Amino acid sequence: MLPDVYCLHREFEPADTQTFRLDRHYLLYAMSGTLRLQADGKRWTLPPARAAFIPAAKEVEVSILTKMTSASVLFAAEFHRDFPERLAVFEITPLCRELIRECMLWGPETGELNEYAQLLFTTLASVVVRLSLQSSRCFLPIPKSEGLKEALNLTEANLTQGLSFKRISAECGQSPRSLARRFSEEMGMTWRDVVKRMRIIQAVEQLATTDASITEVSFDCGYNSLSAFNATFRELMDQTPRKYRMSIR
Repeated sequence: MLPDVYCLHREFEPADTQTFRLDRHYLLYAMSGTLRLQADGKRWTLPPARAAFIPAAKEVEVSILTKMTSASVLFAAEFHRDFPERLAVFEITPLCRELIRECMLWGPETGELNEYAQLLFTTLASVVVRLSLQSSRCFLPIPKSEGLKEALNLTEANLTQGLSFKRISAECGQSPRSLARRFSEEMGMTWRDVVKRMRIIQAVEQLATTDASITEVSFDCGYNSLSAFNATFRELMDQTPRKYRMSIR
């Protein structure tokens, strides 16, 4: 019989999208590597700076983008009374990360938890509940039409190069007016807004997983101006790149 709460610590190779739904609350976290999570019409990337709380019975789609080491925690539904009923993706804090690392000692085969382990998992659950109140804005709406999916993939593949909406629309075989209407109707934002958000999402991942300077990150993400990068980052993340990096380290 499985314990009320335990940690799954495993290594995974890159893998295509899989759909799953569990009968337990699930804290999805990659210690290294990057995941992609899709649910509720939204798409998030989960580098080591970000985690997802998935409530029991919630169906999600997960892709493993790079070789990954996971340290995810599964909670019985009754383990903590204040767990949110909705999916939440949030920026992970140093405290949360260290609690997960310590909880790795107790897997599904460990059996009944001792007093110390019980306290650890209870503290982690309380931290997750608090962090879930501040959902990450680093997501993209999922397009419905194949034409828009193709445009989105082309945009993402050329994010650090000189992007042109006219070129993207031509390569997708659509008129600029038609493609612009699809972005507005299916994603609720313009193509330029999508580019800005993609670049900031990429910047968040680099700030979390590399020691590159903020200037280097801004250029790598397609910005020619550090001040423009800082302003856009703050608009989406409500803090500067420097403060963000400090908060996750």
